[in-house]
Amino acid sequence: MRDRRLRRAQASIEAALAAGEPDAVRVSSYLAEVRRYFTAFDREAAAQVRRVDRELERLYLVEYNMTAERGVAAKRAEATQGVLSSLAELARQ
Repeated sequence: MRDRRLRRAQASIEAALAAGEPDAVRVSSYLAEVRRYFTAFDREAAAQVRRVDRELERLYLVEYNMTAERGVAAKRAEATQGVLSSLAELARQ
C-alpha cells in the first residue's frame, strides 16, 4: 500500500488490536481513512471506465463506417467484374 495516511492508520489499528480492544475514536479514525482511500480509488476507476467507454464508442463508429465503406467497394467490384466478364464474352464471339 502506497498511501502514507492509510499505512499509518493501518499500523495504529494493528497496534491497538495487538494491545487489546481499540477505542472507538481509533476505530472511527481508521474507518475514515479506509473510506477516504477507497473513495478516491473508486473515482479514479470510474473515470477510467468512462474513458474506455468513450474509446469503445469511437471504435464502434469507425467499425460501422468501415463496414459500410467495404460494402460499397464490394458492390463496385462486383459491378466492375460484370462489365469485364461481358467484355470477355464479347471478345470471344
